[in-house]
Amino acid sequence: MFVAALQMVSSASLADNLAQAQGLLQQAADQGAELAVLPEYFCLIGAKDEDKLAIQERFGAGPIQDFIATQAQALGLWIVAGTLPLTPDSPASAGASARVLNSSLAFDSDGACVARYDKMHLFRFDNGREAYDESRVLQAGSQPRQFALPSRDGHLWQVGMSVCYDLRFAELYRGYAASGADLLLVPSAFTHTTGQAHWEVLLRARAIENLSFVAAAAQGGVHPSGRRTWGQSMVVDPWGTVLAQQAQEPGVVLAACDAAQLARCRSQLPALQHRLL
Repeated sequence: MFVAALQMVSSASLADNLAQAQGLLQQAADQGAELAVLPEYFCLIGAKDEDKLAIQERFGAGPIQDFIATQAQALGLWIVAGTLPLTPDSPASAGASARVLNSSLAFDSDGACVARYDKMHLFRFDNGREAYDESRVLQAGSQPRQFALPSRDGHLWQVGMSVCYDLRFAELYRGYAASGADLLLVPSAFTHTTGQAHWEVLLRARAIENLSFVAAAAQGGVHPSGRRTWGQSMVVDPWGTVLAQQAQEPGVVLAACDAAQLARCRSQLPALQHRLL
């Protein structure tokens, strides 16, 4: 199965970002991808965190969700919409700070939403020069999510969903592996500082320890807001080999995920069967 990790440099313009995403999705479909993964915040990286509140949608309806559903159906492509801001079922009480869920939605090739994952771990970082705290505007999710994708190669891929900062929490991915996942998705917007230090080694570690393919679609470049993201979108195989990647700027990172290779790796090194804890 060919999987495409789409790298973007999103701005504060929803319309521009959707146009950029549409072009990349078309490229992915033209190149034979069955699954395309958009990055975290593909629809908006504003000048300030609160900007995402203005484009929030209720789950199941809204211009961003409608756009992804239409693209999936038109292109015959499974699409994981990196993340978009969804209104919580229980909004903040009066006087409390407004928050949204940072949600990753999976759409099948008929345009139906088949899975929703709300980002569980919220990023916080402060090195004295740059500071981030997602909890100021985001509400954390509480449940892992995976979905089944029947591919043209005859394999029923079990796909585990995650987002960006989740990558640092190995237990999430171990849980997916224990539930049969063989492809792990990590749409992200890693900062340049943390990405340069940890991005590739963490992605390869998650692939190796879970004997799974990993597809990580990232934001990659300098955004109009001045924010700088690391990029390096990549697809990694179960042995930890980087199959394809792109350093910076928008693009399609395409690689074949081979079910036979997956079975061979798990047979030759049955580490998942040797777990004691």
